[in-house]
Amino acid sequence: MASFYILPVVLLVGFIASFILAIKRTIQSDYSNFSIPPGVNHPGKLRIILASMIARRPLTRTLLLLFEQGKMLEKMRVCSEIAFTRYVGSRRKLRPDPQLWLSDARLGRVPVRVYRPRAPPAGPRAGAIFFHGGGWLYGGIDSHEKICRYIARESNSVVVSVGYRLAPEHKYPAAYEDCLTATIHFMKNAEHYGVNPANITVCGDSAGGNLAAAVSQTLAGRSDLPSLRAQVLIYPGLQALDFNLPSYYQNQGVPPLLREHAIFCMLHYLDGHALHMQEVLEGSHIPPDMRLKYRKWVSPDHIPEKFKVRGYKPHKPHEFKADFFEKAKRFCEPNLCPLLAEDAVIQQLPECFILTCEYDVLRDDGLLYKKRLEDNGVPVTWYHLEDGFHGITSLYDYCGLSFPSGKRGLDRIVKYIKGL
Repeated sequence: MASFYILPVVLLVGFIASFILAIKRTIQSDYSNFSIPPGVNHPGKLRIILASMIARRPLTRTLLLLFEQGKMLEKMRVCSEIAFTRYVGSRRKLRPDPQLWLSDARLGRVPVRVYRPRAPPAGPRAGAIFFHGGGWLYGGIDSHEKICRYIARESNSVVVSVGYRLAPEHKYPAAYEDCLTATIHFMKNAEHYGVNPANITVCGDSAGGNLAAAVSQTLAGRSDLPSLRAQVLIYPGLQALDFNLPSYYQNQGVPPLLREHAIFCMLHYLDGHALHMQEVLEGSHIPPDMRLKYRKWVSPDHIPEKFKVRGYKPHKPHEFKADFFEKAKRFCEPNLCPLLAEDAVIQQLPECFILTCEYDVLRDDGLLYKKRLEDNGVPVTWYHLEDGFHGITSLYDYCGLSFPSGKRGLDRIVKYIKGL
């Protein structure tokens, strides 16, 4: 009878050993891809967060790999790496806030969460429509609950957080269309929420900043709606022409957003996969004539010299690959890359607040958009976190780890909204 149990035990031990070895190799590989510059905000705390991120990644990959090797997932195949990462990274809902009323609703077909201060208003309040970050693949209303509560509470504004559809299940322009739909519905019904229709701001971080900029451009000059009061762009990603700008080169390994992952997210949003990451990384996805056309807006030449001193090396694009461009012409659409909008559109935009971080691959997207807006007479309030990194506003109070720089950025956003 003893021999009856030997095979299952051997298989179980082998499974566990393979599982641990796969995790160890993945962790070692992942750590080698990251770098934490000495000037970054609270490097020790960031290392703790990095360790927790890396600990989740091999678990995700290894479980998927082990399951996919068996017949079980051939039949069940219930989730992708992206879906599993969403689940592992999901957060619990927060406790009720004594200073805010929270309600879930739909604006058009789009789910939203509305945050309203409980204190009686002296008159119509300001309104802020918030689009969450997460590379168009991750995040949601719950993931950005703390930020939305903070803005609503501290600015005494009504905040509407939009739960737009995520890629790769819903490719571009699904997220943009949902954000536009929700914004228009809110603007048309602002008084129902006690909001002044003339004082509505669109706001977003990272991919949400991209969506806020695209929505602002679409609504610019429309006569059937009140004009947006402002746009708040928190370390936004605004272009996909050049992933070798100084900030992409300098911060390519700074967590939590690596250069390769920024491309991974953009490609999944556009195509539903990231099969052509190398072409985009090399710069061979854009034809020379188009690169020359947009050089007036997207070029290291427009980045102030002080941002290039930290080890930047100019990059020469590889030879253009026309077969891929046929699949990726939409890289140049302003609704995907707002930095490429024509001057006639930019000139009609409302004033803008832009927050950038020194140790962020997306830093230069924000700097280039700042220049475009200023060149076209649009007022810009710019706040740069010299010791900041991507996602820091979401980490101002993260699992007992406080990042004062993130709170400082949030307070500047609140101050800006209150001053409108």
